[in-house]
Amino acid sequence: MKTPMKSNSYNGKGEPRGTAAPPPRSPLAPRREKARSVSLGLSLLTALTLAGWVTPLHADDAVVAVTLRSLGGQITEANGSVTKIFFRDCSKLGEPEFKQIGQFKSLKSLTLYGSCKGLTDTTLAHLAGLSALEELGTDGIQVTDAGLKHLAALPNLRSASFFHIAFPDKGFTGAGFAAFKSLPKLERLTVAGTPFNDQGMAAVAELTQLKEFRTWHTYQTQAGNEHLLKLTALRSLMLGQRLRQWNGKPNPLSIDDSTLVSLAKLKSLESLSLDEVRLTHAGLVQLKALPNLKKLTLQHADISEADVAKLRTDLPKVTIEWKPLTQDERKKLEGMLKP
Repeated sequence: MKTPMKSNSYNGKGEPRGTAAPPPRSPLAPRREKARSVSLGLSLLTALTLAGWVTPLHADDAVVAVTLRSLGGQITEANGSVTKIFFRDCSKLGEPEFKQIGQFKSLKSLTLYGSCKGLTDTTLAHLAGLSALEELGTDGIQVTDAGLKHLAALPNLRSASFFHIAFPDKGFTGAGFAAFKSLPKLERLTVAGTPFNDQGMAAVAELTQLKEFRTWHTYQTQAGNEHLLKLTALRSLMLGQRLRQWNGKPNPLSIDDSTLVSLAKLKSLESLSLDEVRLTHAGLVQLKALPNLKKLTLQHADISEADVAKLRTDLPKVTIEWKPLTQDERKKLEGMLKP
């Protein structure tokens, strides 16, 4: 999964591109529309319940569910409980809505994409009681390393992803992820598009329960990659190139041929994906040391076709996914790999 991006189909006002501006409306119009939406939603829910087609939610939960739908949320219900909430754009959510979401004790999946800046250290605390939550996906939440401790109270969490977390806060390092070592069921973690750095990599290395880790567009270095050697249960790893420093100063690449010497020590790996890289056969052949490797994906990778052909011979039991760079992709990669 790549980092969620804002749609190019809308202008800065959130209106579809190429659409004429609507006529002025009364300041009360949005409130009336929201109230009408909630009323219609409750009427439909009542009709379906009376027909015996759905198990009714608790009255308070039903009102909250309809309210969240009116704000763009996709709500899934099962056996009278809300089990899944998905927001493609949660920019309208504030403390009242996060407090309401926190009341769904049977919630198993929560996705908050689309510049979720309303989720802060304060509002994140409202989600700490979601004891049944198994999957959490976020984009643009504004929490600190200290604030991440609130998520350590989710005993059933299995998968968590953080896109653009705390961006562009220069004080965030990712060290707060160390609190997740108290989550025994956590198997999958994604951190991308954030100031996360080598301190964050050291914190992730404490999560020895992880089976899958994905990270790209952060500030980690090759030294930070070394911390991953502590993840002896890791089966799937996706590493992408670091971000350029915000202050314009040069910073070394986070992935090159030397990285592969380190990754070749992760004997549990079954799947490895590398993105935005310049590699050679001499580096990649180190992966012969991985006895369980089944799949190797090279995305946006500057490597010769001849080297890939030799690698396929060296790793006959490994499925290798790679395609030559287009001119546009090569140009973008050159910019990414500049010191």
